Amino acid sequence: MTDTKHYTYRVSWSGEDDEYVATVVEFPSLSWLDADQGQALRGLVALVDGVLADLAANGEPIPEPIADRRYSGKFNVRVPESLHRELALAAAEQGVSLNRLVSDRLAHS
Repeated sequence: MTDTKHYTYRVSWSGEDDEYVATVVEFPSLSWLDADQGQALRGLVALVDGVLADLAANGEPIPEPIADRRYSGKFNVRVPESLHRELALAAAEQGVSLNRLVSDRLAHS
């Protein structure tokens, strides 16, 4: 079974709830509220552990943790022709490839 520690957790303050809220990226419908930040995280990890056990017991697919996924470094993005032209021109003016220009812009956005 997947290790619950491999999932992507976040704990932040919720002014609306006046408590900390823990969330997990791979299970967007799950959260845990607590007045203590550490308890919010521990509560959610325990909840995820229970959900994983239920999924496994029912033969349902278990989401792969983002941290365990492999990425190729490639993805395709469709943009309007005018933006493609604008980016290609900017890349040519800077003396870099279109790929390098877009990668740099994404990294600094």
